[in-house]
Amino acid sequence: MATEFKIGDKVNFLSSVGGGIVKRIIDSKMVMVEVEDGFEIPCLISDLVLDFRAQPSRQQQVVDNVQKEVQGQQLLAREQEEAARKGGLRRFAKEAEKEGVYLGFVPHEQQWLLTGAMDVVLVNHTPYEMLYVFNIKEAEKFVNVDYGQVDQYEKVVIETISRDDLEYWLNGIVQAVFTREESDNILMPLNAPFSLRSGRFFKEGCYLLSGVLGEKAVMVCLSEMLALKSGNDDFAKIMKEGVGSQAPKKDLVKTEAPIDKHRTAPGEATVDLHIGELVDNILGLSSHDMFKIQMDYFKKMLESAIVSEYTKVTFIHGVGNGILKNAIIEALKDYKNTENRMASIAKFGVGAIDVIISDKK
Repeated sequence: MATEFKIGDKVNFLSSVGGGIVKRIIDSKMVMVEVEDGFEIPCLISDLVLDFRAQPSRQQQVVDNVQKEVQGQQLLAREQEEAARKGGLRRFAKEAEKEGVYLGFVPHEQQWLLTGAMDVVLVNHTPYEMLYVFNIKEAEKFVNVDYGQVDQYEKVVIETISRDDLEYWLNGIVQAVFTREESDNILMPLNAPFSLRSGRFFKEGCYLLSGVLGEKAVMVCLSEMLALKSGNDDFAKIMKEGVGSQAPKKDLVKTEAPIDKHRTAPGEATVDLHIGELVDNILGLSSHDMFKIQMDYFKKMLESAIVSEYTKVTFIHGVGNGILKNAIIEALKDYKNTENRMASIAKFGVGAIDVIISDKK
């Protein structure tokens, strides 16, 4: 049996008073101990105990070992927690969303969509690694709630929230940059504000099955990847000519058009005309009042899209009794260079219509 003592250790005797210092290891059972008067005497190891009070280095080592073990357990717990927050996407699902960045609110109870906790999920449905910063708006300030890295075709749970906390997560901004080891294209940085109406979370019809998540969720498209590529030509020109070149400068300040907040891709937008998306409180509104609000917003967005040279706007009118849909079709007769068709049933069901805006020429 290997000894637990080493030369220089201060020890006490178990069978008598006193102790000494270990001067030599005789064998696995005995050591030579120097007592206080300078004599060395052979002692059985079984009759000795280490004097920790006189061995601060040994005592500190024990403390250090305990601290390292605790720190290791904490690090492992953090790594396991971070791994649990992340996961791959169902990128080859039958009805997968277009490649891009999405924000999802996913109820834990998929059979009871309007109650219980839900996950706030950031989805990186692109072939690029994404470095992100997630902020929510409180009063007039933005508060950072999470930042980190999400691998290609992966999601991360930003936070698990209760329905009572939902109101704090309706407004915010997601910023991100994209990178990969080798690429023919460079994606532009993402700067995507989001603003949701609380009424959207209290209608089961707003929870749609997400192809990439495989669960029902309120999904917000922060940007399709095609939109992130749209600035590549200007970026490549700057890289080629240099910042100090004499190339004509473009006006970098562009006034945001009303339709721009519904933009899903270059020249395309999706506008939800459900009354809960347009007003915070419908109490006191008659059916006629709600219909008027919906039609006014439809005309405002269509006219903004025409001026801003959009090519397609999808209006979600819902199923209902068909009054809103028919009114939209009738109103389109007053707008030249427009035509309509049923929107993708796979994506919107039968409750949406595509308005195609052709070139004025």
